[in-house]
Amino acid sequence: MTDRIEIKGIQVLARHGVLEHERVEPQPFLIDLTVYLDLSRAGASDDLADTVDYGRLAQEAHDLVAGESHLLIETVADRVAGRVLAEPRVERVTVTVHKPEAPIPLEFGDVAVTIDRSR
Repeated sequence: MTDRIEIKGIQVLARHGVLEHERVEPQPFLIDLTVYLDLSRAGASDDLADTVDYGRLAQEAHDLVAGESHLLIETVADRVAGRVLAEPRVERVTVTVHKPEAPIPLEFGDVAVTIDRSR
């Protein structure tokens, strides 16, 4: 499937991490979604019912990440992927969870985990 909807940089304050203080103090996370689905019907009909509402998907991903705390961002990514795949039209999803303030004692630009899931 080559058709896709991309949502990049969903900003979330959340409490995920292995270290105890990471689960107490909120820290920034960024979520990227690439949602693969057949968009030919939506392209022809110009009807939201023939695609997925990316605004709702973004909000649901945000709320999921902001909700329950997890030790690993791998788990966070997997939970988001499961939610997106619950959409009947979605065939595949790639989720990237960025943790720009990860507790690494070095200068770095970003830490991210990317997973790819299909039905």
